[in-house]
Amino acid sequence: MNFELQLVGVPVSDVDRAIDFYTEKAGFHLDVDVTVREGLRFVQLTPPGSA
Repeated sequence: MNFELQLVGVPVSDVDRAIDFYTEKAGFHLDVDVTVREGLRFVQLTPPGSA
């Protein structure tokens, strides 16, 4: 039986700082950045080499 990792939630205190780290330092691609409502922001990043 094969399992695939599809989504991992990572709560952070500073979203902009996290985006900077993951995109600039770790090479992730920013796919989605949406403010759902005040105080709630949804960000989706894809790691390098991901299909």
